[in-house]
Amino acid sequence: MIEWPAIAAARAHDAAARAPFRVTQPAAPALAVGSVARTHLRALARWPQWLHADEHGVTLHCAPGERAAALATMHEVLRRDGLIVAWRDEAFPLFTVDGRDTGVLIERAAARFWGSLTLGAHCNGYVAGADGRPAQLWIARRSLTKATDPGKLDNLVGGGVPAGQSPRDTVIREAWEEAGLEPSQLRTLARGRVIELLRDIPEGLQREWIHVYDLALPAGLAPRNQDGEVAELVLHPLPHALALATGNEMTVDASLVTLDFALRHRLLDDAAALAAATAPLFRAASAA
Repeated sequence: MIEWPAIAAARAHDAAARAPFRVTQPAAPALAVGSVARTHLRALARWPQWLHADEHGVTLHCAPGERAAALATMHEVLRRDGLIVAWRDEAFPLFTVDGRDTGVLIERAAARFWGSLTLGAHCNGYVAGADGRPAQLWIARRSLTKATDPGKLDNLVGGGVPAGQSPRDTVIREAWEEAGLEPSQLRTLARGRVIELLRDIPEGLQREWIHVYDLALPAGLAPRNQDGEVAELVLHPLPHALALATGNEMTVDASLVTLDFALRHRLLDDAAALAAATAPLFRAASAA
């Protein structure tokens, strides 16, 4: 079986190094929403009016109507202290670990600090050959100014799902921003699977469900980046694109999205072994 380092990286996580993060709710058990690095527990002890923090975990105990403001205040201080990095000024929902929306919005970068769930949406852009099967794959290179993974290879389209959008909404928006594709050019957009990541990263813990999509593009169409976040877009012959995805030059997210594409389209000789190795990473997709 060809090695895909991203498979192991998707679950490279030291659970013992983090303490549970919960949110209280009236007359019901607290909600599990993530985890916090044990090395950060002391920093959180300065807000006893909002948090209870000890070696057993961290609990946000303020009233529901106060949660967003309390978290925003703490995030500004944690950012100043260098504990929350890659600030985005983007509002993301605070989910429970099993995907329920708590009704609270937080800064996107803070999700990694709290180890809370985020949603992502990626799209494989491909060109079919004469037999109708994928023959070429568009690969992006991230801008060197990106807050995370600068200069790494990526899928044609990819991004985090902010508050108020579905994964499909995010693909449509990002398709224009990252590849200059109009909604009318996305008629062939098709669902893939949902990849579940739980991995330690420099920013904290990436707990993410990545919704995968495929997009068949006509030969001769050249996607063009619009927002400056992509350094280049290159159309690769399929074998070369898959070889790139098995290396370390591509982001872990994009490598797994590419692997999902290759498995679903039966493009790999060792598909049975890879399907078994990746089975724990896939969730049932919603209709979004």
